[in-house]
Amino acid sequence: MPDKFTKENYQSICDGLAAADPDLAAIIRAHSYPPFWWRPNTFETLVHIILEQQVSLASALSALKKLKERLQELTPARLLLLTGEEMRACYVSRQKSGYIKYLAEALLSGQLRLAEMEELPDEQVRAKLVALKGIGNWTADVYLMFVLQHPDIFPIGDLAAVNALKKIKNLPATVTREQIMAITMQWQPYRTIAAMLLWHYYLSAPKNKIQ
Repeated sequence: MPDKFTKENYQSICDGLAAADPDLAAIIRAHSYPPFWWRPNTFETLVHIILEQQVSLASALSALKKLKERLQELTPARLLLLTGEEMRACYVSRQKSGYIKYLAEALLSGQLRLAEMEELPDEQVRAKLVALKGIGNWTADVYLMFVLQHPDIFPIGDLAAVNALKKIKNLPATVTREQIMAITMQWQPYRTIAAMLLWHYYLSAPKNKIQ
C-alpha cells in the first residue's frame, strides 16, 4: 500500500517542513496550520473535482448541490438518467456533463474501480484516471492528494498553489515550470503537505498580494 499522511501526523509534517523552509514557517506563524483537507473515495467526490476544473470553488459547489438536490443520491446510475437540459439546469456545462457521464459509465462497467485505487502507487492511479475523457493531471493530482492522501504530489497545474509559491519565494514572472518543480523538490517526500500550506496561504492572505 502506498504511504499516506494522516490527521494524526499532519501537523508534525507541517512542523518538519517549516523547520527546513523559513517561507513555509512564516505561513504557519501568520495563518496557523492549514485544515486537514480530505474527501471520501466516491463517485460524488470525483464529480466534485471535475466540476472544480477551471472555475471557482463556490461555483463548483453550487453545481454539486444542485445535482444532489435533483437526484437525492448522486450515484452513477442515477446521474446517467439526467438529460443534457437537466444537467444544464444544475449549472453543469455541456462539456462537463459529457465528462461526468463518461466517468459514470466507466464505474458502472468496471473500467474504473475506486476501491482498487487505494492500493496503487501514484503513477498507476494517474494513468487510470487520465485515460478517462475529461480527466487530466490536475484532477488526478487533487484526487491523489485529497482522497488518497498520497504525501508527495505537487499540483503544478494549479494556479493558486503556483502563485502562492511565487509570492512566498519572491520569484520573477519569467520563472519556468521546470524551475518551479525544482524548487518543490526540496519538500520531498511531503510535497502534498507543502502544497496545502501554499493553498492555506492563498486562501488566508489578501488576494491583491498574491496575484
